[in-house]
Amino acid sequence: MPEEKTSFVYVTYIAASPQKVFEAITRPELARRYWGHENVSEWTPGSKWEHVRTNDERTVELVGEVVEITPPSRLVMTWANASQADDPSAYSRVTFEIVEYDDMVRLTVSHDDLIAGSGMANGVSKGWPTVLSSLKSFLETGRGLDIFAKPKTA
Repeated sequence: MPEEKTSFVYVTYIAASPQKVFEAITRPELARRYWGHENVSEWTPGSKWEHVRTNDERTVELVGEVVEITPPSRLVMTWANASQADDPSAYSRVTFEIVEYDDMVRLTVSHDDLIAGSGMANGVSKGWPTVLSSLKSFLETGRGLDIFAKPKTA
């Protein structure tokens, strides 16, 4: 019996141009400022993509391939934990859609083909809201959020 799949969709509005949003996702020196990781790729269809932690070890945590790229409005890529890079069934798919709305954009991130109940599906549902809130803060104020922050206990 095939594993049940799930998806995650997050929509936010950002006071920035489509080009600035697209560059913040694809330029390593910008992504590191709000994500704590760099997205490293040649950004052409079929090129490898790596999500590299900005720590001293420069750990590659996620890997994938660019499926489709239409700057500054659309980016589609596969996505898997680096430790599962050799397992085709471990890959999910992320789509960034950037639509201009007057002086802002609507950014929709769709993360599909996730195995329901998996660690990746759980991580994605917690991670994307934090990362995309940090992206919004970074583009609107110049300062990203601490995406590694933990809830305060009473």
